[in-house]
Amino acid sequence: MFGYIVLNKPEIKIKDFEEYRSFYCGLCRELREKFGLAGQVSLTYDMTFVILLLDGLYEPGIRKGTTRCIMHPVRKQMVRKSVVTEYAADMNLLLTYYKCMDDWKDERKLIRLGYAKILEGKNEETAQAYQKKAEKILALLEQLSRWERAGERDIDKMAGCFGKIMEEVFAYKEDIWEKSLRRMGFYLGKFIYL
Repeated sequence: MFGYIVLNKPEIKIKDFEEYRSFYCGLCRELREKFGLAGQVSLTYDMTFVILLLDGLYEPGIRKGTTRCIMHPVRKQMVRKSVVTEYAADMNLLLTYYKCMDDWKDERKLIRLGYAKILEGKNEETAQAYQKKAEKILALLEQLSRWERAGERDIDKMAGCFGKIMEEVFAYKEDIWEKSLRRMGFYLGKFIYL
């Protein structure tokens, strides 16, 4: 899910863009606070989409503030965070770590192994906090990797496997919305894989 969901800036109102950016900056700050600079590097627009979706659905209390950062050192940036931001940061870290390890196994990318080693300690903590979810995501990624190495030709089967990974990310809670969020995550994941 890395880099596939992006904002169509020319089609969005300025006030909506500012709100979107404040959630993006909130995720960036959350990654930095929880996982340090290495976690912050894993920032994606994709997880901002997840935050907007889940925040809109669950309407948790949003904490607003301003911050300066290395990317915006002169002007303070608006930041919005909530419990959903914390969840998205955790899922972002898990997916980044597993992606790095998969890249190492498949393509022997040394830089990815190095990055994974930096994230490893924080990943273990996060995987324990979301044990069932992390185990399922890891098992599905391993299955997908096995199929790719074996030259599996059934694209629907492989896209479905990735869809199940995204299903886990979208299923924030076991509640009335879980079924709909899982379905949305599944089909978005299939689309992304294709």
